[in-house]
Amino acid sequence: MKRSDRYCVRRTPVALTMLAMVSAPALAQQDVTPQSAAGTASSPSASTSTSTPATLREVQVQDTVDRGSFGANPLSISRLPADPHDVPQSVTIINQPLMQSQGATSLASALRNVPGLTIGAAEGGQIGTNINLNGFSARTDLFLDGARDRGQYYRDTFALDSIEVLMGPSSMLFGRGSTGGVINQVSKKPSLTPAGQADVSVTSNGLVRTTVDVNRPLSETSAFRIAAMGQEGDASTRDQTKIQDVGIAPSLKFGINTPTQVTLSALIQHNHDMADYGIPPLNGAPAQVDRNNAYGFNDDRTISDIGAFNATILHKLTPTSSIRNQTQYNQVTTDATETAPQGIGTVNAKGYTAFSTGTTAFPAAATSTLPLSQLWVRQQSHDRDIRDTSLFNLTEYNTQFDTGSLKHTLLAGLELGHDTYRNQGYYRNGTCNGVPLNPVGGSSGYVSCTPLLNPFSTDSPLNAPGLPGNLATADADTVAGYLNDTVELNPQFKLVGGVRQDNYRASVNNTIPTATTLAYEQQTVNFTSVRAGGIWQPTTEHSYYVSYSTSFNPSLEQLVATTGATQPLPPQENKSYELGGKWDVNGGALSMTAAAFSITQDNARAQNSDGTYTATGTVRVNGARAGIAGRVTSALQVFGAYTYLDGTIVDGIAPGTQGKVPANTPRNAASIWAVYTVTPEWEFGGGATYVGSRYANNTNLVGVDSYTRIDAMLAYHQPHYDVRLNLFNLFDEHYYDALIPSDGGRAVPGSGRTAMLSMNYRF
Repeated sequence: MKRSDRYCVRRTPVALTMLAMVSAPALAQQDVTPQSAAGTASSPSASTSTSTPATLREVQVQDTVDRGSFGANPLSISRLPADPHDVPQSVTIINQPLMQSQGATSLASALRNVPGLTIGAAEGGQIGTNINLNGFSARTDLFLDGARDRGQYYRDTFALDSIEVLMGPSSMLFGRGSTGGVINQVSKKPSLTPAGQADVSVTSNGLVRTTVDVNRPLSETSAFRIAAMGQEGDASTRDQTKIQDVGIAPSLKFGINTPTQVTLSALIQHNHDMADYGIPPLNGAPAQVDRNNAYGFNDDRTISDIGAFNATILHKLTPTSSIRNQTQYNQVTTDATETAPQGIGTVNAKGYTAFSTGTTAFPAAATSTLPLSQLWVRQQSHDRDIRDTSLFNLTEYNTQFDTGSLKHTLLAGLELGHDTYRNQGYYRNGTCNGVPLNPVGGSSGYVSCTPLLNPFSTDSPLNAPGLPGNLATADADTVAGYLNDTVELNPQFKLVGGVRQDNYRASVNNTIPTATTLAYEQQTVNFTSVRAGGIWQPTTEHSYYVSYSTSFNPSLEQLVATTGATQPLPPQENKSYELGGKWDVNGGALSMTAAAFSITQDNARAQNSDGTYTATGTVRVNGARAGIAGRVTSALQVFGAYTYLDGTIVDGIAPGTQGKVPANTPRNAASIWAVYTVTPEWEFGGGATYVGSRYANNTNLVGVDSYTRIDAMLAYHQPHYDVRLNLFNLFDEHYYDALIPSDGGRAVPGSGRTAMLSMNYRF
């Protein structure tokens, strides 16, 4: 299959289900919203309609399209070409067939397919799953359909068609952030093909889940689609991991295959979950206790309500130009009552005595030679009510033109954005063995204590009521303009160059200032981001590239204070060099990639012994990656990748960190998933995820060992339904899934062996 054919059709997403919500025949075939490319335009596909603009991405339905392949999705981001071969950076696309085959129902579980991406967890003021990419935090680098998705919440896959991971600094395309890269969630969109799917699944640890995906054409040029999800039960084999989530994602599209297309979509989700703060450190590693131990209370909960609303208009101006406008409003409200293990010590008639934890900035783990049965854990409250909103508007103009023998694909864009943040903190001050844990007038929020080996399973004590603490409010405005040109010198050589100017203004207020948190701080950052690359494509199956890109991280980027003694710090500045290649083999059915890169962050925030910060640090990650996706034979398909990361804190970012490895940055990581079709009805598959040893904090005083997790799958297919059995952590490996740098470095154990049985029905 030629490259130009590979990206002309989006596959039918594998939907999940709520049968009670389905009352009519439905639709799930996904069409591609026409878009031009910021990089370079792919070879134009044949149009299905004479009214479809020649410069836009078109829908071409072919019986030969491999809808079940792990490696056939085009890129959806309007600022990039549809064909990843035309992007001078590493790109990983995780599509619906892969997610369904693996039983991946959350963003975090789907991203296990990206070595070099590691998971953090609930951290201090942060909620939900937090991500490190190539050794750097990607906390604010999540996008939904190309628009910033900054809120903190559990992200599900029920409304997603694919997930796109663009590696390396990319502020020229996406604005602030993106030190290690960008993660874009691609939502399911309406098409003109009626279809529907429903799925019900149950796990051995008691999680019941149902989803539905229904698509219906309303006319020859319009369609409606709705996806929905509900789940309840234990998220893993660990204690205190009950969840209760529901979500719905409607979308409406007008003007399909006409010069003007309008898409309206929304994501509405309610989560009632429990935060998992893991196991505290002892003697340089997670305490050697039962991996299912949890140190919170039974009435801990994190209740989030998420609303994301999107309107996109795409209009063809001429046969070679178009304009696109996208408006997205996000609101996330969170009511959290959470408890974390904060330190290990002993208990006697005088109450709790903590072991020494070293410096204020990045404490070492507690150390002890006492029997574990004599040790206790101090529990600290992390309670807050958060309201997080953002409103962004992007206008982009795409055009193609020639200057002599040079062919140009030009993108010009304007981005306007406004963010607000409100965080009312609470604390619960309690006692241990009848002795107060907090000084009079203090607000540290130490609630109680519990045995390390066998933590109590109780509600939060009544003698520790929630009291209001600091109220943090913040807002930010973004104004940015960008220009990108791809110049085709001849059919084999292309040059890519872009520049973006950002003006970012943010202010933060705190009602209870401290030595490290000012009552008021304001910052204005003007930053110029650049992107440059060269692409050599000797054939349509081969592409080689070299690129340079930059990005920046304002100190008030997350709308929380990270300050010096008296004022905000200058932005962190990031730059990346990358050299790589992308190849199609086996007639285009199998794609392979490889790249070497170097990312350097200057002005890294260095924490002083008094808790304040200075912009004096430097962090560098040199690495290499390789990947494979698609069909090896008609019966065997694979999706795999390997990443090598050599991370170093060149200049210290806290006492004792110079020369150390950045937290949560494994040197080696790899994943592989393979599926073999035995007969048209039966297939089986499995895979392995390997993550090398890594540190829980930047002092490298607490670490976790490497691990290899094995998963397996068996599926039975019929024309109208599928039955699938997924086995997670087949050999019951004891490993640590997420690391939390605070309090010496906590670690969250992964789930034990679990089975999931699911049935998918198509109608």
